[in-house]
Amino acid sequence: MINPRLKVLQMVSHHGTVTAAAAALNYTPSAVSYQLRQLADELGAELVIQSGRGIKLTAAARTVLRHAEVLHAQVERAYAELAATAQHPSGSFALCGFSTAATRLLPPAAAALREHYPQVQVRVIEAEPARCFDLLLSGDADLALVINTADLPPSADERFEQQQLLDDPLDLVVPVGHPLAERSRVSLADAADEQWIVGRPGSTYHQLVRAACTSAGFSPNVAHYADEWDTGTALVAHHFGIILVPRLARLHDWPVVRIPLRGEPAPARRIVAATRLGGSSHPLAETALATITTTAKTLLPTP
Repeated sequence: MINPRLKVLQMVSHHGTVTAAAAALNYTPSAVSYQLRQLADELGAELVIQSGRGIKLTAAARTVLRHAEVLHAQVERAYAELAATAQHPSGSFALCGFSTAATRLLPPAAAALREHYPQVQVRVIEAEPARCFDLLLSGDADLALVINTADLPPSADERFEQQQLLDDPLDLVVPVGHPLAERSRVSLADAADEQWIVGRPGSTYHQLVRAACTSAGFSPNVAHYADEWDTGTALVAHHFGIILVPRLARLHDWPVVRIPLRGEPAPARRIVAATRLGGSSHPLAETALATITTTAKTLLPTP
């Protein structure tokens, strides 16, 4: 409905380089450059210029992007309206989210969509939050569940609609026999002198733990890195340190103790639902979000 080359220009603007945009689109850099040249020829305007070793968008490109964002939002609203009036909606709808969401929240939502809209092809994609926004922009996903972190697009970003969905409290996990294991609740400050197991630098989990500990007034003594809850829990069980685990995350049967954290506010990760601008009113998005909200209430009952 809209020139697909506009999407390429959007991704170049979003990532800042042809190479990064190509990776997000699963294109080659030369294919992205070719698409940009074709779009420039069609519009009769120069869109990018060389700037050192990279490129810089021209004023014409920014004008095109401003109008393209309005057009894409209108198309999303049109798709939503058409789906709402269709007796038997068809096509495809993709959900994406970080690992815990893809395990606990998205499968029930996908099952609800399959039941209510049997002619729609439903797909689930597990992806890190930053990648989820790439999938939304490229059109490869329609609804994303992400953890709110500082390096993601802000809520005011006009390309997306974002809404806070739920807060997933963090629990402290210690080995059986640990001095804190007998407590019903602990504060992060109680564990300030412990050895910590965190995600690799740059990961959402790493940022989450660092931010929580900083808020509690200390910097964690990182002893080991583990991105998977199973790996981290196994290390805890063998007395290599302690970890923070979100309440939604399931742990295997290791000899560990999971302790709720206290604090004002209690440490938690904020889960946000995101669509492209205009996409939140799509009936499939509404059905998915309603199911996700119900599932979350079951998994995270109000104390």
